[in-house]
Amino acid sequence: MIHSILLNSTHFHSSFNRNYQPILTIKSGDTIQLKTIDIEWGYSATPDEERIVYTSRENEEKLIHPIIGPIAIDGAKPGMVLEVRTNKLVPGWYGRNWAGGLPAWQNDKLGITKSARLQLDWSLDASRMTGSCKLGKQEFRVGLSPFLGLMAVAPGEAGTFSTKPPSYFGGNIDCKELVAGSSLFLPISVEGANFSLGDGHALQGDGESSGTAIECPMDLVDVTLILHKDMQLSMPRANTPAGWITFGFDEDLNEAAAVALAEMVSFMEEFYGITRIEATALSSVAVDLHVTQVVNDVKGVHAILPHGVLR
Repeated sequence: MIHSILLNSTHFHSSFNRNYQPILTIKSGDTIQLKTIDIEWGYSATPDEERIVYTSRENEEKLIHPIIGPIAIDGAKPGMVLEVRTNKLVPGWYGRNWAGGLPAWQNDKLGITKSARLQLDWSLDASRMTGSCKLGKQEFRVGLSPFLGLMAVAPGEAGTFSTKPPSYFGGNIDCKELVAGSSLFLPISVEGANFSLGDGHALQGDGESSGTAIECPMDLVDVTLILHKDMQLSMPRANTPAGWITFGFDEDLNEAAAVALAEMVSFMEEFYGITRIEATALSSVAVDLHVTQVVNDVKGVHAILPHGVLR
């Protein structure tokens, strides 16, 4: 069954809490289709249409990511795994990214903390999957590779949590490999799973160095949600066009890399039926460690085992 979710402030929130009430309950295998708004909480369908600004039904003091949900999956229980299969993503006609002008470790290192904050305005063409922006007299063009920066189930702990740092339940992972054709697997901690999504990115480099990708609305997000009752995970995992991916998050980049690597070695043990030390040896010749992002309070590292690299 396909469910459509309309843009409405009653569907948005900007924090995580296991007690947030679902806006929709679906069955495993159902598909949801929706639009997402831009990072500044607005949406415009065309250059000629007025931009509508939305807000959060949870009335957070500070709005960060505009995320839609939660969406409950009938029969989901703690200990199960939710597969989020991304079928199609169509970015809107505009996007923005920013640099400098704010206290941040990378801005301090680059000497741009006290500079005027720079905003790049991007024109996006979803039919050609291209984008362009102007800097002075120069125009820069890019190919687009859209993905959702934020997909999460509800945390198991009591309380309200920021959407900025990713965690074991997913969240603001900001992994550029999670394009259409990907499946993200998330460990479920609460009844119903209570899945939320948002934060459209038209293009991002590994690291998300300035703190933002090309942040854009999505004119179409099409995802299928599938329960796995016999699968066990403690961290997110993904199967993408680039390969199998495991993740690590920590304030220390070394610790984030260690978690991503350990998760990948464990996956390879199970997948190939080999010992841990054998998997470690193979990982050194077949697995790539990428810096996912360095700007979300905790740093992210993802380990990629490309499809077909081990035959």
